[in-house]
Formats: sequence, structure tokens, C-alpha cells
Amino acid sequence: MSFEIWLAYLATVLAFMIIPSPSHLLMLSNSMTHGFRPSLATAAGDLTANALQMLAAGLGLAAILVTSQNALTIIKWAGVAYLIWMGFRMWRHATHAKTTAGAAPSASLKALWGQGFLTSAANPKAVVFFAALFPQFIDPSHPFVPQFLALSITYLVVDGTFLASYGVSASWLASKLKGSATVLVHRIGSVFLIGAAVMLGLKTLRDTS
Repeated sequence: MSFEIWLAYLATVLAFMIIPSPSHLLMLSNSMTHGFRPSLATAAGDLTANALQMLAAGLGLAAILVTSQNALTIIKWAGVAYLIWMGFRMWRHATHAKTTAGAAPSASLKALWGQGFLTSAANPKAVVFFAALFPQFIDPSHPFVPQFLALSITYLVVDGTFLASYGVSASWLASKLKGSATVLVHRIGSVFLIGAAVMLGLKTLRDTS
């Protein structure tokens, strides 16, 4: 893979990242309610799912997933339902957050990681996306594995940078809101979660229509 081809791939990934994904909205939500450092577990969960999806694409599993429409639909709607439940749960805790000086509902790093992983894994067709994207930038005259690793690592670094940027911004905003404004922080976070669920749901409807 030449440097020019890699730059073209990088530009493609950056263009894809401009529009916030459900995972980005989840990162915003968790950063606002739990802080930036704990929310890094959410980013790690998302990137873990992405890495597995890219590995599946590299192993040629895209065709298998395409033929398993029922399994895809069940997984995707499970992710939608989970995010909606989390969003409403956070909304209900907004008043409690005010009376406890802005403390967020407790969430372990494992739970935050699981949220990030499930949100990303709820779109198994990402495997098909990677399987369609990578061949556009792989030179068949060069070894496959180094090129595959370069494309995968580039995507993960770019996605991780966007997730961290969203997280830092959301955490900074939350730190500036004091007192009764903590209710707003939690409710904005719940809206982001429900918004992520809506985005996944709409995409599922489009895919199954």
C-alpha cells in the first residue's frame, strides 16, 4: 500500500466520522454523567467491537452475516432496546442527581465497557461495511496482512480520537454546570442515549425494508 492510497483511506474514514454515530452519542452521554476517564471504558468497548468486526471481515465472514438476517435483526433490536432502557433510567435519576450534589448513577467500568461494546456490536453489518471498504485500498500485489493491519489500526485510531474528543468536550461542559444544572446534564445525557437508540432503530428499519 502506497502512502497516497493510505491518505485516501484516511480521508474516507474522516469523512465517515464527521456524522456522529450511536457510539459517539453514547460517549457524550457517559462523559457528561460519569466523567471523561470512566467513559474511556465505553470507548474501549466500542473499539473492541470494531476490532472484532474488522477481524471478521478479514476472515471472510461477511457473507455468512449477510445470510443470517434473522440473527442480525435480533441483535440490532436488542441493542436499541438496551439503549432506550438506559436513557429512561438516566432520566429518572436526574432528580436524584440534584439532591446528591450531581453524583451520577453508579456504573462500573465493566458496565461502561459493555455499553460501548453492545452499541457497536448492535450493528453487525459493520462487518459488511469493512469488507466492502478495505478492498478498495488493498494492493493485491503486496502482502495482505500488513495492509489489513494498517487499515484496521488507522480506523481504530481515528475512531478513538473522535470518541476522546467527544468525551473531553462533554466532560468539560458538565464540569461547568453546577447546582440545579446537574439535572440538565443527566437529562441531556439521557437524550443522547435515546438518540443513539433512535439512530440504530431507523437504520434497522431501513435495512429490513
